[in-house]
Amino acid sequence: MKLKPLGDRVVVKPSEREEKTKSGIVLPETAKEEPQEGKVVAVGPGKWIDDKRIPLDVKEGDKIIYRKQYGSNKIDVDDEELLILGEDEILAVVT
Repeated sequence: MKLKPLGDRVVVKPSEREEKTKSGIVLPETAKEEPQEGKVVAVGPGKWIDDKRIPLDVKEGDKIIYRKQYGSNKIDVDDEELLILGEDEILAVVT
């Protein structure tokens, strides 16, 4: 299945959770934090402002950092966990 986000929405594949700390301590499943980093999989056409569409600042393939997610914007597509975010939830593009 392929997703096409609407407006200023972005589909993101979150990075994998860290399995161990930098010092080598293996983390149990309950101690792992949700990643705040991911790869952009699909981008919407942009937001309408005064009859003009404003394109998004990110593109497919960009690695991004986003806000912690507390809502239910996670979806499973073809056994893959994805997030649908608004452009305002993206904090930075990793270069």
